[in-house]
Amino acid sequence: MSQNDVPESLEAAAESDRPRGILTPSDRDFLLGRKTDYTDHSRKQKRNRIRRRVRNAILDFSILFECLEERDRKTVFDPNDEDREAYTQGITDMLAFLHLGTMGYHTPFKDMLSEGVGKAEQQLAGSNYRMVNVEFNVEPVGQIDVDEVVAKLENGEFAELTDEELRAFVRLLTMSESFSPEDAGEEIKDRVDEFAEKLTESATSHERTLEELTN
Repeated sequence: MSQNDVPESLEAAAESDRPRGILTPSDRDFLLGRKTDYTDHSRKQKRNRIRRRVRNAILDFSILFECLEERDRKTVFDPNDEDREAYTQGITDMLAFLHLGTMGYHTPFKDMLSEGVGKAEQQLAGSNYRMVNVEFNVEPVGQIDVDEVVAKLENGEFAELTDEELRAFVRLLTMSESFSPEDAGEEIKDRVDEFAEKLTESATSHERTLEELTN
């Protein structure tokens, strides 16, 4: 993968002058394929060093959670506006990496996620008695009847649409060559004021009718 072949989602992370994190600049060049003059032996050593560094980074999070001051943690998660999108993508990919990497692990990801959120809530409350219920389920979206979904939309039967149908339909819509997110966004923006006005009229009518019924 050359510099020009880097996907848009990786552009910020792949910047060559970005300071070292878990990966060194050399590690990034290796993984991104920007440097390929490795022998089989040196490539094997490079991969081994990266694995070792990632393992130790995971262990470091126990120290970060327990010992890093709150002001430092808040600063870490307060990126500049121009970095916010890439930072959010990084957090998302970190969770994806953990989920993928712990498949087949002796402790299920959902159990570790639940315990981790619980520990964070206890730290926020300053009490071990803080108990929360964390739900995490992965339910694959099955095949949908597109004609049926379109019929519901045409008839304004929005309440009849299931979450599964909505997610699948939006995904299929974005995969269509004729769909333009920019054009759709502009059209929706044009209708926002009209929609808000209708909502206000509906709320006013509801309050008026309720008042008449209760008087």
